[in-house]
Amino acid sequence: MLGYNARVRQRHSVGIVTPASRSSNNGNWQTAWRWSRLLGKHYDVVLLNEWRGEAVDVLLALHARRSAPSIAAWHRAGRGSLVVVLTGTDLYRDIDHDASAQTSLTQADHLIVLQELGLRRLPPALRSRCTVCFQSCGSRKPLPKTGRHLRALMVGHLREEKSPQAYFEAARLLSTRHDILLDHIGAPLDAALGEQARALSQRNGRYRWLGELDHDTTRRHIQCAHVLVHASRLEGGAHVIAEAVRSGTPVIASRVDGNVGMLGADYTGYFEWNDANALAGLLQRARDDPDMLPGLAEQCRARAHLFEPDRERSTLLRLLSELIRREPVAAYNPWQASG
Repeated sequence: MLGYNARVRQRHSVGIVTPASRSSNNGNWQTAWRWSRLLGKHYDVVLLNEWRGEAVDVLLALHARRSAPSIAAWHRAGRGSLVVVLTGTDLYRDIDHDASAQTSLTQADHLIVLQELGLRRLPPALRSRCTVCFQSCGSRKPLPKTGRHLRALMVGHLREEKSPQAYFEAARLLSTRHDILLDHIGAPLDAALGEQARALSQRNGRYRWLGELDHDTTRRHIQCAHVLVHASRLEGGAHVIAEAVRSGTPVIASRVDGNVGMLGADYTGYFEWNDANALAGLLQRARDDPDMLPGLAEQCRARAHLFEPDRERSTLLRLLSELIRREPVAAYNPWQASG
């Protein structure tokens, strides 16, 4: 019995800090919740809005700027390994000028980005500390689509970073196309954008704003759509793209790193960011050219393996295992060193 007990290993614990609450239902919360489920069979996982001294072996902190207080507190306490996950605005905006975001990166033992082009946004000296971890979701069978019209769908809370104005303008440009319908799911985080969506929905029969919907209903809408539109100005790695790809729904997306890093450089469904005319043109092609959507769907199928839950779980487990076995690395500040 003593020999058996000596071989029993105590489960290590992982804290996941997300600056978002469950009620916000945004990308950071969804990532934290999904990771807690993926890791729960292997570690004791605690979800936190802020680290306040909880006894965990490794801390995963989502968003370099918004989680900066927790990151700094953990670093001062000299605890175990710290992983900073760059999820969007921190990677593509904050680390250029925000001192707290830059400090978070220098204090991290390791970094995570959510798509393959995220690495090139980091200072070269920090790239060796970074892992690409694509976000995952379960697969769903493609649903039969009507031939009477094309139904496009945009999913994302109404805020400036998601560029809903380009989708609004595309709807206006396509107002005479009665065979192209544009649905829009998302909460009005920006009240002014919410008013624009509401007004457009009332006067343009082609555009329908559905507001915020629960996750299962949203995924059903993705399955029913002919194409998902993702128009963001900046993106860390949109989970909704993975959901579309894993539902057999092709994607039309702005050509920004966060989208290209998920769909691939040779994907043919891009438009230049904020170019509503180009977006409207792609939607017309999707309706009029019988080869376009099948071609995009084939390209999406070739990327679908990247978004499998087993792949995401394996990436996280491999990283955590390495971090728990080794000593924390020394901090290095490339911004200070270069300037």
